[in-house]
Amino acid sequence: MHMMETEKQIQRLNERLAYIRDIFADKDKPDVNLLAAAMEKHLLRSPSMNPSELREAALALEEFFASIEKKLDHELSPMDLVRIVRHPQRICLRDILENVYDSYTEIGSMDEHSIDPSMVIARAYITRTSGKRSFNQSVMIIGHEKGHGEDFRNGGSSKPWGNAKALHYMKVAETENIPIHTFVFTPGSYPVEDTPGAAQQIAANIYEMASLRVPVISVISEGGSGGAEAISLADRRLMLSHGYYSVISPEGAAAIEGRLRGGGRAANDLVEACAERMKITAADNLRMGYVDHVVIEPRLGARPFHYDFFRTLRHELLRVTDEVSISMRGLRPFREMRLRSRRKRAARGLDFEKAYVRWNLPPSAQIRLVNRRHKKYRRLSRQAAPDKTPLSRRISAAWQEVGWGLYSHFMHDMIQKRQQKVAEYVDEVKSEWTLFFERVLSPWNKLLDKILGASERVNRETMRKLTELSEWNVSLEQRGGNWVYVSARAREDRAVSCPNARVHGCLDLWAPDLYGEFAGVCPNCGHHFPMEYQWYLHNVFDQGSIFEFAADVECGNPLEMENFTPKLEEAKRKTGHKSACMVFEARIHDARLVVAMLIGDFRGGTVGAAEGEKFIRAAERATRKRVPFLAYVHGTAGIRIQEGTNGLIQMPRCTMAVRRYIDAGGLYIVCYDTNSYAGPVASFLGCSPYQFGIRSANVGFAGPGVIAETTGMVPPPHYHNVYKALARGHIQGIWDRREMRFNLSRALLTMGGRNLYYR
Repeated sequence: MHMMETEKQIQRLNERLAYIRDIFADKDKPDVNLLAAAMEKHLLRSPSMNPSELREAALALEEFFASIEKKLDHELSPMDLVRIVRHPQRICLRDILENVYDSYTEIGSMDEHSIDPSMVIARAYITRTSGKRSFNQSVMIIGHEKGHGEDFRNGGSSKPWGNAKALHYMKVAETENIPIHTFVFTPGSYPVEDTPGAAQQIAANIYEMASLRVPVISVISEGGSGGAEAISLADRRLMLSHGYYSVISPEGAAAIEGRLRGGGRAANDLVEACAERMKITAADNLRMGYVDHVVIEPRLGARPFHYDFFRTLRHELLRVTDEVSISMRGLRPFREMRLRSRRKRAARGLDFEKAYVRWNLPPSAQIRLVNRRHKKYRRLSRQAAPDKTPLSRRISAAWQEVGWGLYSHFMHDMIQKRQQKVAEYVDEVKSEWTLFFERVLSPWNKLLDKILGASERVNRETMRKLTELSEWNVSLEQRGGNWVYVSARAREDRAVSCPNARVHGCLDLWAPDLYGEFAGVCPNCGHHFPMEYQWYLHNVFDQGSIFEFAADVECGNPLEMENFTPKLEEAKRKTGHKSACMVFEARIHDARLVVAMLIGDFRGGTVGAAEGEKFIRAAERATRKRVPFLAYVHGTAGIRIQEGTNGLIQMPRCTMAVRRYIDAGGLYIVCYDTNSYAGPVASFLGCSPYQFGIRSANVGFAGPGVIAETTGMVPPPHYHNVYKALARGHIQGIWDRREMRFNLSRALLTMGGRNLYYR
């Protein structure tokens, strides 16, 4: 019997050695070599040992393993952590369900026979006691499932329908008033553009999670980009100590940094350096404020046999779920007293299994929960977006904001709403009197018609309006191409070939015509050549109406990426802007609106902390002034990877700002141009109910190169064009650039938003 146990012990040590070798990959670690030598020496000597000597040698070898593992754990690099969370022996969601919760039922899953095996949903409960009574507290579990080497789970990369399933059961949990625990084990979302597309669905998830009226707790092991954000917007975020949370994988960052093309692989040194620079570890994210607590794992990461870790995780989930629930109930002074008391007891070793707290919230607490969640995310990443506005202008702007808030409340919420009610009442009374007099006078009118023959008279003006064609309702100067702003390329004496020439037989175009009168549009096939953002500034909005604000919020280098600051300075010098987002007020046919423009000329229109902050300020300004909010995307390549999670966190932050604006009654319109991809489209742009694309634009979650690299499949031609986006319901219409002013004006007059007082 003892002999068999010793053999199992040696087998486990062999597995631990193989695991360590996998974690450190091709690194030449002396300590790993020592372990391998010790194991080899033991195997050589074991045949000559008696059972007692074998047991002693195995125990000594295990102690040696423990001491070396402890040393190696302190030497783990960020890229080593990435290999830990990707390893097949890493704990998965099924392990957590089995060991953390007392009972669970999976919903809509049976291994590969699921709509998306990478996303698992379960109803579970945790049994707690209070005195002599026991309580089964229900919770909705939503998380990515990687399994232990199960290929059909796609490595935890959820497809759009998996995220849709997650959202559906979040809403079920809200209906049933039970908390949600989400577990993030994903390298990123699967970049498929179907119905819905990946970007559409992630945007919908973030938008809805922003205002879920139940506590949401998220646990991050592997948090890869937008795939993580689809289920991680939470009141409390826990992160496993050996996990990582990043805007992009280190390999992806290295491919961009090394300017690799055609599927080339970056050197290991560059991958390691990128992992280090992006600050992806739990300690980094805790320091920056993007997670609330780090759950300490066993040495070299948690595996299924680490049962003490599961008890620790259960303890932390109980603690934070209790804290969220307590902090929402009752009067604020009593809530704070109760929380302080509980934290002191927890420091002295409080057993949360026997400290029962109700998790279902009353309606008032639900409202408080949503408000606090919004305030929490509003505070994030401000340190990464320096605002160099002079103090005097800040004070002046603050007073203006207060003034506009008071004016809007007085004029619209108090006076105008009452005027509308009075007008509605007068209209109702007038219509009733009109109907009454028509009935009373009807016999006399009929008699007069017969006597005078009025029924045969024809209203010639009415007939003319009914039978003549209506006029094209676009201003004369825009019909003939008499544009206010003309591209500098119109001064080039050269011919330009349309990319559709082979298909549609388009003739070569003279640059002065194409970029001047034709506004960059092929007159034969309608292909739209890219145009400068200035073309839209001067030709879409009323002349002299543009007023820029928050211009001194500028993007920086919060992670101190090597060689990145000079590139930023060059972009600022070249474009004249301090970030890729320009926010301003403007008018279209005297209708006021606030605009956030992502400028493709500035680092590809990528979004970081500064762009996110400016976008949020624009949404808040539109809310205060009760005007429409337009996001015009001149082009965006996604989140700025050089800012790491400082950029990634803008996805939920900006989406929550949009949610607040729409809930306040605003009209939010998005218009895509050129190429619009990744995080912004999968969050604060993609959540708009009114999205449009300029003809020939591309809209999607990931570009063709990224799809080919991550999935191994080459997407078909025109996979991301606006017609495909329209067909799958991502956008609601396609606009000709020359008609954008007219289309926007019509949209402002016909589309939603109950607080649009310009009508």
